[in-house]
Amino acid sequence: MNFADAVIESIIEKKSYCVVGLDPNFECIPQFIKQENFAKYGHNLRGAVEAVYQFNKSIIDSVFDLVPAVKLQSAYYEVFGREGIEVFQRTSRYAKQKQLVVIGDVKRNDIGSTAEQYSKAYLGMMDLDLDDFYRPYEIDAITVNPYLGTDGIEPFVNDCNKYDRGIFILVSTSNKSSIEIQHLRNQDGRYIYEIVAEHVNEWGKETMGRHGYSSVGAVVGATFPQQAQSIRKLIKNSIFLVPGFGFQGADAEKIACAFNHDGLGAIINSSRAVIFSYMLEGYPEKEYQQAARKAVIKMTKNINETLAKAKKLAW
Repeated sequence: MNFADAVIESIIEKKSYCVVGLDPNFECIPQFIKQENFAKYGHNLRGAVEAVYQFNKSIIDSVFDLVPAVKLQSAYYEVFGREGIEVFQRTSRYAKQKQLVVIGDVKRNDIGSTAEQYSKAYLGMMDLDLDDFYRPYEIDAITVNPYLGTDGIEPFVNDCNKYDRGIFILVSTSNKSSIEIQHLRNQDGRYIYEIVAEHVNEWGKETMGRHGYSSVGAVVGATFPQQAQSIRKLIKNSIFLVPGFGFQGADAEKIACAFNHDGLGAIINSSRAVIFSYMLEGYPEKEYQQAARKAVIKMTKNINETLAKAKKLAW
């Protein structure tokens, strides 16, 4: 199934636009989980990564029936080296077993030939000769940096079509210092993020699904709602992956402009405000799963009520 169609059908089935970001900052993982795994595997790297996997798995168990997708930020896994990459893969596979759309937040790109290898790794298949193919990562989409231009994007778009995968291209990110580059103007007075948005619109035309959306999406931060509104006018048929909800200060009112009037076109990511809500809301650490589930329910209700008020619900 076309990636955009898969996302949309999961949104409608779950009646939720929420994406849970699995960014397992080791310092915030409940102490009892760390202690259990250190006791079992040793006070070493293996014990640490097993604690991360146990935490991820239990968060997925708590929310899989509530959300269409999860997003794994690779930095929180790469910090553990080879063992961390293994946990990234194991977490992705487990999320797929729970019928979740899995987004790898890896922000890859390079010149054409190298971009082909990145795309093959995350979206495609590796040919081991004699028609023996291997898929390195069990994920459905990745984030991609556009700043090397078209030859760095085409391999990803090709594999989106070939393997029914997706990409989310960085257009306007949620961090405060993004304005240093993304909000610069060219000689015609257009912002850099607007120029990137126009390219995303073009790159996505060959990956349209039956719901009218492209598998080439855009990362559009919720912390700059005016920019999100202008980007939506430039990109009608892409799904926006919207970070910045919750911990970074964005609320449902700010993200409403990222949606089209059909109630589609955006999925909203929250990471720390969900998976570490037990800390933020003062729950006992052994109730971290219940806290995460309640945070997702609250987030979903908030977003759905806001969109219903704006007459933008998809169901």
